Amino acid sequence: MMIKSAYIHIPFCKRRCFYCDFPITVLGDNSGNNYSPWQTEYVDFLCQEIIATSSENTSSLETIFFGGGTPSLLAVEGLEKILITLNEHFSISKNAEISLEIDPATFDLTKLKQYQKLGINRVSLGVQAFQNNLLEICGRTHRIADINQSIEWIHQAGFDNWSLDLISGLPHQTMEDWLESLERSIELQPKHLSCYDLVLESVTAFGKKYVDGDNPLPPNEITAKMYCLASEKLREAGYNHYEISNYSKEGYECRHNQVYWHNEFYHGFGMGGASYTENQRFTRPRTRKEYFTWVKIYEENKGKIDISPTTNNEKLLETLMLGLRLKKGVDLALIKTNFGQEIYDRILSCLKTFLDDGLVIFNQQLDRLSLADSQGFLYSNTILTALFAELEIEN
Repeated sequence: MMIKSAYIHIPFCKRRCFYCDFPITVLGDNSGNNYSPWQTEYVDFLCQEIIATSSENTSSLETIFFGGGTPSLLAVEGLEKILITLNEHFSISKNAEISLEIDPATFDLTKLKQYQKLGINRVSLGVQAFQNNLLEICGRTHRIADINQSIEWIHQAGFDNWSLDLISGLPHQTMEDWLESLERSIELQPKHLSCYDLVLESVTAFGKKYVDGDNPLPPNEITAKMYCLASEKLREAGYNHYEISNYSKEGYECRHNQVYWHNEFYHGFGMGGASYTENQRFTRPRTRKEYFTWVKIYEENKGKIDISPTTNNEKLLETLMLGLRLKKGVDLALIKTNFGQEIYDRILSCLKTFLDDGLVIFNQQLDRLSLADSQGFLYSNTILTALFAELEIEN
């Protein structure tokens, strides 16, 4: 299978948000628009990694995603160098989707226009909430005025394809807050919305401070209602709930993220970046120092990594786990072709109770298996746990 996608991790942030466990570098007062020595060094190592990576199984890149961190904190010179390096060593398709995550108060109109000149044609704005008190509780550095200004600049720059991120289940967040954020988002008419439920990770400030289900976190029954409300309101407003946490106008689904959900191969570059290539999954070190050391060794080994390939059973479980995130679900005909009739039968047998309850949908005509919106999505962990218990075997 040819590799047509690349994820680029840009780790820089002004500060660490209280829910974040991503591999980042906090710049603090050094988080201006200048191409600082910290940024220059990181970009140099990232480009060395790109150059060292074998491109034998790569066609022109059709999707590129700059994630973070806060990629909009990286000076334009750094983004340009990365894109030039990618184009020289992999080539970028003329019709490629090139996405960049941006945060309010980290860019202006001039910077947006510079992004466009580089070929970036999709931006994802990290709003998270439309209430100043919730933004402060989360440790976000922007406020509502910054959000409004950012969106005005996005429109002025002529970005048609832009996304907006929200988080539900935040400490002290009410149903009224969530409804307000949804309604405000709908008014702004982004082509794409991502609505994530807060996950408490033990290493984060929230994870150390709060216990799941306890005050001031909304109880589970409220967060479930928040999820259902988002699905209801956004679908009514013309958004397709095409993935468990993602909504889009017709034709504006994120092409890059669908590579993950279809369990296709992709490159991941940068600190903490994950790759899936040649049936092998691997993740880079999560700190700058360890990542820089890793790149040096990677170069010496001419881009080769000695890791075990993904087993057939792992591929099966990954295909189910990722595919069932999508509204259209999993192609069971492909499951039968790739893994056999017995596995096909065991999947349907295992899910019989969920099928009877209407949480799972089996389209016999299309031979597809999917989760019902929104109750099936809500119970996705329970459904996947049952599947994994049935199908996980010794390899």
